[in-house]
Amino acid sequence: METYTARSCELTKYYHNFCALDKVSISIKRGEIYGLVGDNGAGKTTFLKLLSGQIFPTAGELSLFGKHTQKDLQSARSRIGVLIEEAGFYPTLTVEQNLEYYRLQKGIPGKQPLEEALEMTGLSEFRKKSCRELSFGMKQRLGLAVALLGVPEFLLLDEPINGLDPSGILEMRNLLLKLNREKNITILLSSHILSELEQIATIFGFLQRGKLLEEISAEALYKKCADYVEIQVSDAQVYAVLLEQKFGHTHYQILPEGKIHILQADRPTEAYSALAVDAHLAVHSLMRCHQSLEEYYMNLKNGGTKTC
Repeated sequence: METYTARSCELTKYYHNFCALDKVSISIKRGEIYGLVGDNGAGKTTFLKLLSGQIFPTAGELSLFGKHTQKDLQSARSRIGVLIEEAGFYPTLTVEQNLEYYRLQKGIPGKQPLEEALEMTGLSEFRKKSCRELSFGMKQRLGLAVALLGVPEFLLLDEPINGLDPSGILEMRNLLLKLNREKNITILLSSHILSELEQIATIFGFLQRGKLLEEISAEALYKKCADYVEIQVSDAQVYAVLLEQKFGHTHYQILPEGKIHILQADRPTEAYSALAVDAHLAVHSLMRCHQSLEEYYMNLKNGGTKTC
């Protein structure tokens, strides 16, 4: 069996003279929840549209379930569920009727797939409710139900929690985890809510201006982000030199007001205090913290080290 659900090799997409995706190579293994991180305009939606066949690449190669010819890709996409941008529904039709419309449009035989989609998304009790009566969160669920028709092996979700309230975000998170764990559905999702993505993704890809900055597993990311030391001293520039000369640290950020974030801080906290005291620098504050996904991404965008 093919190990990878999807792979891209130097995938590139131009819109006239604008490069939306620049030689992006991404690998998504079966059973993963892949979090695509990036600002608006970074290329996230473009990448998802290329995978789903809504647009076509300018250059590069794409494979799905080990298939890469245009004919085979078209066939492979029948195994994919897609929710990119806001799903469109007929407001006067019920939840069930809208799902039936999409079932017929997709050419999925029988009524059982509709029932399964309703059950998986918790919409069975709302099947007779018209779409104009649904909350935004319920419409997101219905969009996911459409994507789940036929129980696909691979889900492509573009900002699925965008606009949801806290309870809606929690429900969506639990639903996606359940689909991944119980149905073994591979999931690729983009989100600008990095604190939420941090709780669900097993691997991350960081995009900026169409380029892939880094691809890293959640386990490796946790180790890199596990701890950092924040120290405020009387002369941050002098302290930074000492960090490099005495401790061999090159991963740090110099912040305003004499603060320094020491990344991958592998020494006891007291050692960082002693380094300053021995150099006759005043220590105003010192604490050990955990770096969030958002902080890691911002640091990556800024070049990774020594940012001011």
